[in-house]
Amino acid sequence: MKIIEEQPDSLVLEITGESHTICNILRKRIMSKDELIAAAYDITHPLIGEPEFEVHCENPKEVLVEAAEEVKQEANDFKDALIKAFDE
Repeated sequence: MKIIEEQPDSLVLEITGESHTICNILRKRIMSKDELIAAAYDITHPLIGEPEFEVHCENPKEVLVEAAEEVKQEANDFKDALIKAFDE
């Protein structure tokens, strides 16, 4: 990841090596936060573009980290449910 622009109430990141999948999941998670003003991402070229993710709120770094932790927990819960289903 590379920080493109950072202000006290906004953050723009380039998320290298990722696609719509993780960006959309992260954006949706961030959109559920009460303190959020806006969150979006853009991939300028479908084949070679890297996603640029933008968050506007009071503490964008904190909101991003919190959302990423929530997504990580959901993925772990899903993995555990799959393992349990396969063992039955």
